[in-house]
Parts: sequence; C-alpha cells; structure tokens
Amino acid sequence: MKANVQWKTLIAGLCLSAAVSQAAYGQSAERDLPVVHVLSTGGTIASVYDPARGGYVPALSGEDLVAAVPGIEDVARLEVEQISNISSTDMTPALWLRISRRADELLSRPEVTGVIVTHGTDTLEETAFFLDLTVFSRKPTILVGAQRAASEPDSDGPGNMADAVRVAVSPEAVGMGTLVVMNGEINAAREVTKTHTMRVETFRSPEYGRLGTVDPDGVRFYRAPLRRQTIGLPMDAELGRVEIVSSYAGADGRVVRGLMALGGLDGLVVQASGVGNLAGALFDALVEVRQVGIPVVITSRVAMGRTLPLYAGKGSGVSLEGIGSIFADNLSPQKARVLLLTALAAGSDADELEAYFSR
Repeated sequence: MKANVQWKTLIAGLCLSAAVSQAAYGQSAERDLPVVHVLSTGGTIASVYDPARGGYVPALSGEDLVAAVPGIEDVARLEVEQISNISSTDMTPALWLRISRRADELLSRPEVTGVIVTHGTDTLEETAFFLDLTVFSRKPTILVGAQRAASEPDSDGPGNMADAVRVAVSPEAVGMGTLVVMNGEINAAREVTKTHTMRVETFRSPEYGRLGTVDPDGVRFYRAPLRRQTIGLPMDAELGRVEIVSSYAGADGRVVRGLMALGGLDGLVVQASGVGNLAGALFDALVEVRQVGIPVVITSRVAMGRTLPLYAGKGSGVSLEGIGSIFADNLSPQKARVLLLTALAAGSDADELEAYFSR
C-alpha cells in the first residue's frame, strides 16, 4: 500500500511539474535557447515500482522525465518524442535502425544541437555503439539512463538527464560521436561498458578512461575518441542474424552446430579466451561454419586488451586466422556483434569486413 501511495504521489508531482514546465518552455523559446531533442525508449530511468507485479516497470513518458529535472528549461528548449517504453533487454536491431535514422533527421535541423536517447542500462552500450557507427551528423547523440528507478527517493535519473542536456549543448561535444553520460562522466560509445549490476558509477571505459566530466561549472573534455568510423546503410537495410557463442572448459561445438541446423545464420561472434584461443572441439565446429562462407569474429572474455593470432595449435589464434576468422581488436563480444551486423547490412565483402574491425 505504501509503495502504491508513493507511486501515485510521484505521478501527481510529475504532472504538476509538467504543467509548470510547459509554461517555462514557452518563455525559453523567446530567449532563443538551443534545441535538444529527446528520444525516450524506457528502461530504469522511466520505471516505477508496481506493487501488483512486485517490481519495477517502465511507466513514465519522456515528458515525465524532462519535467522531473528542475532548471533544465534554462539550458535548452527540449522536444520530446516517445519511441518505445520497454526494458532495454527488449531492445531490437529494428529499433536501432529507427532511432539512428530519426537522430540523423533531427540533427540535420540547424537549431538542434544534440539528440538524447533515454535508455535502459542493460543493453545501453550496444545501442550507443550502433548509433556511433551509423549516425552521420557531427552533433552529439547522447545515451542516458539510470540505475535507480524514478520512484526511488535517490533516483539518479534526473541528475543524469540534466548532465546529458548540458553535454548536448556544449560546443566541445561536436565531433565526439555518440556519448554515454551518466554519474557526471562522459564516455565514448565504442569503449564504455556496464561494470556493476547496481552501482550508479557503473558505466566506465576500463582500459582508456572517460572522455570528460560534467562538473557544476560546466562540461570538460580531456581527450577525444580516435577509433571511430561511420558506416552508411541503404534506406531499405535490414540487420540480419548474428549470434554470440562462448569458449569455456569443455566447449564441444554443439551450440554452434545447433545454430547451423536452425539456418538463417549471417555471422558468428566467438567469445574466446585470452588473446583469442578456444577449445579444439569448438574449433572443429567453426571450420564447418567457415566452409559455408559465414563470417566468424574472434573476441575475448577478458575485459581488456586485443585479440591476436599469437599461439599455434588447434583452436589457437593462428589456426583461427588460417580458416579466415576476423579478430575484433579490443571490442567486447556484444559490440563486435553490433559492428558485424552493421557491416553485413552495408553489403561488405570479406576484405571489407576485416577492414572494419581494424579501424
């Protein structure tokens, strides 16, 4: 009962804030503030506790999220658009395409300085990397989420949202690609990952560090992401089917052969050990995958470092290179999958695929 009362109080407060905010927006327009467009997709940042279901569910709209941030109307004029209201575990490649195309369309407007995508944190880094690969505008696209639901008294959503808007209007953010802004830190889409299941400081770039910070006196960048690329996709592009399999003690290739039996497989990402080595029995299954021309990309289950063909022997990096596997540099398995999906949708051949993973 208490949780239900808290939820109703939250919604009532947000409705009141929204009414006040709408008036403020009208005043802001007269001051010629920059325009930031918010694409809302759901996630913890939009979630409240539902006592009937015994857990958090996405329930708040993008307008609700904006209305919950005091003073934001003094930074930018915010336009809000609801794309979805889902847990990020239900995010799909089809939605990636929709968000990417909409972001480019919005950023082509001279008055729009940036696009913010509110998103659940579980797959946020995958969406961020896809947008980094496919949004052509030099203006910033920013992913923002929360670790604590909107119905919690210490929710980090409003603060993260305020920081994202400040980065979106910062001239320093131009040309930095897609960014993740949470907990006062700015991270590059290619490098950032979720490092803790619950802590608010979860999004980090473990190997090379954050790009900058959002402090009380402004936005500060200290470095730029150099390993970036943009891949043009045709308007009728569809993202195919790329699966991820893991190497572990006793892996025998059964999962790979099962995927092959199902059919429709466009590519395979392997989470190997160390610098890119895997069990010999799993290697035998990958030989069968390569024999039918399906691309195989080698990543590592280790959090930092590149994959390289250094060791010899069955299942080693040298043997994987010998069957035409592609090494994913330092990309995580999930980000290697995003890149492979995107490159295949662009119609890349084998040589082009390898080049994409070397950039």
